[in-house]
Amino acid sequence: MNLALPGFPLSPPPVVAATSPLHACGVTLRCAEAADLTFLRALYHQSRHAELAAVPWPPPSRQAFLDSQFELQHRHYVSHYRQPEFLIVTRNDAALGRLYLHTENDALCIVDILLLDTVRGQGVGTALLGHVQQLAHLRGCHRIQLSVLRDNTAAQRLYHRLGFIQSSADDSRISMCLPLS
Repeated sequence: MNLALPGFPLSPPPVVAATSPLHACGVTLRCAEAADLTFLRALYHQSRHAELAAVPWPPPSRQAFLDSQFELQHRHYVSHYRQPEFLIVTRNDAALGRLYLHTENDALCIVDILLLDTVRGQGVGTALLGHVQQLAHLRGCHRIQLSVLRDNTAAQRLYHRLGFIQSSADDSRISMCLPLS
């Protein structure tokens, strides 16, 4: 396992208003650090488990493939976005997931949102999206943008319920937008 990945850029601590929906579910955010790479790798592996379950690879081959995919994704995120926010979602100091944000022109972009399977369906995702809406308003953004895999129907239902609308699509992903007033 190669942990010699580039670290995360230094960024200011995340701003969480006293009225943030995060407080209701006991969730906090902190900036990601190089020490989080082991957790983030495991989180990525978990997110691809169902997709790769039917692939008849021996465990070492599956592990090597997932490690390489995580490394490529991580390097892309770290090098591609100007002034990104790489945040770790925590509860009682235990990491639950990641929230990667990027502001572009008048939009707050959710680069990635990923939670452990054990906390899905408990309102954490909804709270994170409510927090992102607060951030977008504070920053004067006019919309929130994200992209979701076509086969992630649970996330799509959540986004639709919160008012996101489809803006474009390709064979694998759907781009969505939440206009803000």
